[in-house]
Amino acid sequence: MSQIARTISKSLRLNEDLTEAIALGHDLGHTPFGHAGESALNEVFADGFRHNEQSLRVVDVLERDGEGLNLTYEVRDGILKHTKGRESILSKENNPSTLEGHVVRIADIIAYVNHDIEDAIRAGMIKPDDLPYEYIKLVGDSHGSRIDCMVKDVINNSLDSPEIRMSEDILYATEGLRDYLYDKVYSQDPIMRDIYKAKKALKELFNYFLENPALIPEIFLRIAGEGNIHRAVCDYVAGMSDKMALNKYQEFFLPQPWNE
Repeated sequence: MSQIARTISKSLRLNEDLTEAIALGHDLGHTPFGHAGESALNEVFADGFRHNEQSLRVVDVLERDGEGLNLTYEVRDGILKHTKGRESILSKENNPSTLEGHVVRIADIIAYVNHDIEDAIRAGMIKPDDLPYEYIKLVGDSHGSRIDCMVKDVINNSLDSPEIRMSEDILYATEGLRDYLYDKVYSQDPIMRDIYKAKKALKELFNYFLENPALIPEIFLRIAGEGNIHRAVCDYVAGMSDKMALNKYQEFFLPQPWNE
């Protein structure tokens, strides 16, 4: 995503460094297992959890042992407002204050739509021929051609414009492919079973650490502040990798095999 965003930004004569800073920081707040983990923490953390807000908390509060990073308003704004969910790609709702932030929002969608298509094909969940022809005929029938088409379309339609834009046809195809992924990949049984297991594991870890705060690294307790154990647990669990979360779950909830 960072490469796509920087390419667009450079072609539009925007601030490449600002664009890259937003891009590199935008998903720092993602939990183990991505949006499944985000949903789990949102259900158990009383203040609610959204990964974009956690990304901002990482750079503002958690980095450098609680000192945070000295980032500009524009970078912080772009990190906070990078996400759209299933809104229209060009929705003006909660827009970033800079064109560079807009570039990151569009680059994020271009990147995940195309990479998720490739991941689904490699996993055998869909075949290339399954992709709706009405969209493929507009953007191309290969991973590279689709990204190339979408990136060039953003550049051509945004050059010397006060907005970051896509043409109607390419916007239609991009959003159509995104909707196809939601309908035919993200919501399918194998994915939903893993989402259920991921959410269950993170919720149980969250509650376990609430009951056993001595197991949390002291730095999280100190940053969260005295008595704010829920915030400390949320920060700790949110910062885990998939593998670390699975290892912790195995350590605390699964028996070890006996040596024969």
